[in-house]
Amino acid sequence: MSLLDVKNLRVSYGAIPALAGVDIRIEAGEAVAVLGANGAGKSTLLRALSHLVRRQSDGIVFDGTDLSKLSPHEIARRGLLHVPEGRQVFQRLSVSENLRLGALPASGSSRGRASVDQMFELFPRLAERRDQLAGTMSGGEQQMLAIGRALMGRPRLLILDEPSMGLSPVMVDVIYDALERIRHRTSLLVVEQNMHVAMALTARAYVLKTGNIAYAGPVSGLSEDLIQAAYLGGTE
Repeated sequence: MSLLDVKNLRVSYGAIPALAGVDIRIEAGEAVAVLGANGAGKSTLLRALSHLVRRQSDGIVFDGTDLSKLSPHEIARRGLLHVPEGRQVFQRLSVSENLRLGALPASGSSRGRASVDQMFELFPRLAERRDQLAGTMSGGEQQMLAIGRALMGRPRLLILDEPSMGLSPVMVDVIYDALERIRHRTSLLVVEQNMHVAMALTARAYVLKTGNIAYAGPVSGLSEDLIQAAYLGGTE
């Protein structure tokens, strides 16, 4: 059984379809990329998985549980955690306080919780800034914090929305090095417009084009023509 199995996922904003019947699956231990142009439906896909938007489907099964009617909080409790675009850290709380807020209650979960020290080991820069207010940190540091906060709940699947957006190449390398380190114990679904960094991390990809799957398969099977058509064909 796949860790995540999604059938015929549909989302509309008014009369405008954002996802028009998307099927995806993720196996335990996999790192999977979702690629595509702005407006292709990538972020909507992640928000739909977390039930942050109204959606319809023929099934969203995660670790044997149907998520279709569960709230975002209940979905997170089951081990599917979302690092949203824009980081959304608590600006007036310290690094340590943000991390502690990410620790889900152990009751109802056999995964337990990660420790703040483990996050400091993964992201040493956060350790240096443990008492600093999150709102005074750089975008790259806030992205580390957002990922660390999600990892405090020991997710089975971590879904990340544009983790490289607006970051310097050095910071992108730091973020993706950390994702490479955790992928042996946490499955990853990474939405990226920066296809090169995502393809270096993942073995399999979905390419979205105007709410439809234009490609599903190994990263090695992505052709330049397909990528150009998907990226140049999308509109915001």
